Amino acid sequence: FLPKYDIPLCVIVLGDSGVGKTCLTHRFCTGTFPGKTEATIGVDFRERVVEVEGEKLKLQLWDTAGQERFRKSMVQHYYRDVHAIVFVYDVTNTTSFRSLPVWMEECRQHSLGQDVPRVLVGNKVDLATSVASSTTLEQARRLADVHGMPFYVCSAKGDDKKQVDTIFMTLAQRLKRQGGLRRKGPSVSGSFKLPSKAKVEKEKQEKWACTC
Repeated sequence: FLPKYDIPLCVIVLGDSGVGKTCLTHRFCTGTFPGKTEATIGVDFRERVVEVEGEKLKLQLWDTAGQERFRKSMVQHYYRDVHAIVFVYDVTNTTSFRSLPVWMEECRQHSLGQDVPRVLVGNKVDLATSVASSTTLEQARRLADVHGMPFYVCSAKGDDKKQVDTIFMTLAQRLKRQGGLRRKGPSVSGSFKLPSKAKVEKEKQEKWACTC
């Protein structure tokens, strides 16, 4: 039984499709690596209660779609009541790293300024080759420094999930220091619902029914 907390602290997880956002959030919330995943359509929610300096906080992770065609009808919902941001890229995929400025700009356009805690994560480090990843890792460190955010590398699949926990606990600790950073706007509660996957899938089929 988990106590009911006032308002969940919403952490939005952003990045290209396939970088491991679903696996990362699943590993943090359940402690396990999912055996099989599919491309996220819209937003999937996962929650975990953590303790920071004697106070329990509920982190609600928003695992968002990385593919543009799954985002168009829902993008305006993504940034409501966001308290913190996790930018994720795949250390084995330089394209996903080059996309990071696009995700950062999207946040800026939706009024998520530097006051909103954020971290940069290089995922799938277990698959990285030393030569291919070293340059990107150095670039990622510089990017994180420029934007004033911590940078972590991890493997959502690895045996040791301490680094995965560290990523989200870093945000939880900063949110605790900032008093939760309550953002204006509708509360993310039972009364606020994003379109269902079935609805989004129906819209997707209608919009892209013709492939010619």
